[in-house]
Parts: sequence; structure tokens; C-alpha cells
Amino acid sequence: MALSRYSPVLLVCALVLVACGQDENDGQATEDEEEITPVPVEIGTPTRGDIFAVYSGTAPIEAFAEADVIAKVSGEVRTILVEEGDDVIRGQVLAQLDGDRLRLELNQAEANLRRLQRDHQRNLDLRDKGLLSTGDFDKIKYEMEALEASFNLAELELDYTKIRAPIDGVISERFIKLGNTISVNDRAFRVTSFSPLVAYVHVPEREYRHIAKGQIVSIEIDALQDERVIAVVARVSPTVDPATGTFKITIEITDEQRRIKPGMFGRISIVYDKHENVLQVPRSTILEETGEYSVFVVEDNKAIRKTIQTGYGQSGMIEIVSGLADGDLVITVGQIGLKDDALVTVINLPTDAQESQEHDEEQVSKNAPTD
Repeated sequence: MALSRYSPVLLVCALVLVACGQDENDGQATEDEEEITPVPVEIGTPTRGDIFAVYSGTAPIEAFAEADVIAKVSGEVRTILVEEGDDVIRGQVLAQLDGDRLRLELNQAEANLRRLQRDHQRNLDLRDKGLLSTGDFDKIKYEMEALEASFNLAELELDYTKIRAPIDGVISERFIKLGNTISVNDRAFRVTSFSPLVAYVHVPEREYRHIAKGQIVSIEIDALQDERVIAVVARVSPTVDPATGTFKITIEITDEQRRIKPGMFGRISIVYDKHENVLQVPRSTILEETGEYSVFVVEDNKAIRKTIQTGYGQSGMIEIVSGLADGDLVITVGQIGLKDDALVTVINLPTDAQESQEHDEEQVSKNAPTD
């Protein structure tokens, strides 16, 4: 009588216990399945080749020599002999000012000088005959020397009406027009030298021991569609700027075809060392944690984490100093978040290797514990 009263309750409890047991077994089975589910990855092998140590920076391209041509005398522009883009040499006449007033002043100075020269010659004869005192003779001599200086100055100012190029180069800008009246120190032209062109780069002081005169420089210029131009380190400043912690280097660029123009922007790479035939992997494969570098390699269908030491880096590749061998299968895709000793499946293996891997995974699945 008592047993029949509690039978429904006992039956419900038994069913609950059985269901709980099944849920636990199902959960355990799911966890086991997750543990043996391989993670898809891609692999590659390290390559060998030369790698260079490079300092990279940016700088505008400038003309090494550039000069504004200024008027040394005032006057009206009578003739313009060159235009922008014309090649000129030092001393070449670029424009002519009127020199009427200066020409008259020169003629006057010349006439006065000739008169005193005749007087000086007569006084020389009188002095030799004892008819002229030394003081009177010296007075006329000094006056003649002063007039000679005035004549030379007038001659120089007349020559200044010819505006000349101060350096070899190209007319990069013209500031005057025909008929303009210009004053002393007014700009007339700008002359720019294209040989050589230079770039000034301010390099952090920690790189001082790496940079030296004569090193080869590679420059990429946007306007040339990233074509590389080879240049050279011409000068290295012997001092470091304490305000910026940098030192200045001068890079000289020779461009006989004149494709490079002052003002263009260049990305500069200075090669200061080279390691030959070294082991390299893509930068993206390397993981960093607490200052330690590592990569994952595939061994027996498992991801094994290997600590490595790195060297130089260039163009997305990193030199491996130690920790890897030539034949190691380095995980290149899928390594982020991967755990050491995790089961992986390589999705970029050749066909025969893929079939072998699938067979191995099938064996692992068959041997896996089941409840």
C-alpha cells in the first residue's frame, strides 16, 4: 500500500537521473569530438637568400645649387635673352638693362682721368728738372689715382646692366618682363642646378655607426611610379643635434635625363649590411609574446610552437638566426590563437600529401575514445 503511493514519484526521479546521465555523456562526447577536430592551416617552408640591413626614411629632393639672380643696378629692361627651361652657364648674359646714364658717367670719368694723366706726365718732367716740389707732385698723383678708381667703378656699374648667370644650371623662374624698370636687389631670374640633386635626411643617433660616406642609397619617387633611383651618401655630419637627437646626412643623386625635379618626394633606403644565403620566413608568420619570438610548425599533424631568434628584416621577410631548419613546415595562415600541440589539417598540401594526411586523421578518429 505504501509502495504504490510512492511509485510514481520514484519513477519520475529515475527518469530524471537517466536523462542527466545521458546529457553528461553527450557533453563529454562533444568535448572529445572538439578536442580532435583539426584546425585548418596553411604552411610554407623557409627560404634561403641574401638579406640586407636597411635604414629607411623620407625626404624631399632639392637642388644642391640654386641662386636668385638680382639686379646690381637700376634700369629699364631692354632685352631678355633666356626663358624658363633654358640651360645657362656661369657668366652668361640673361638680360640687358638700359645703361645710358651710366655710359655718360663712364665717359665723364674717362675724360677727367685722361686730363689728370696728362697733367701728371707734365709734372713728372717738371719734378725731374727740379721745377716742382714733391708735395705738389704727390697731390696730383693722388688725385689721378682717385679718378682711376672712379673710372673703374663707373665701368663696373655699366657692365652690371648686363644681368649674368651666377652658376651653371637651368632658368627655373623669370621674375622680370620686357620694359620693366627694376631697382637694385630686385630679383630677375632663378637659376637651378640639376647636377647633382640632393636629399637631406635627419637620422636618429642610434644609427650613427651604421651610416657612412659612400654607401649606396635606393630612392623611390612617387612621380616616377615608384621606379628606384640609385644614389650615394655624399656627406655625414660629424655632430648630433641635441634638440632632436638626429644627425644630418647628404645624399647626392645624379640624373642625366632630368626626370627628377627639385621638390619631388622620395622614400629613401640606405643599405648598410648584408647577410648572404640566410634562412628567411614571412614576417606575418612570426608571433611575439613578452619579447620572445616564435612560430608554429607542423609535426605529425600537430602544431608545435618553436622559439626563434630573428635577424635582419627586409621586404616582408625576416632572417631566422636560430630555432628553425630548412625543411620545417611553418604555419603561415591560421597560427593566430593556435595552441601548442593542437591537431591541424593543412589545406595547401600537394594531392599525395593531402591524401596521406586524411588517412592519418581517419586513424586518429578511429582510435579516439568513445562512451
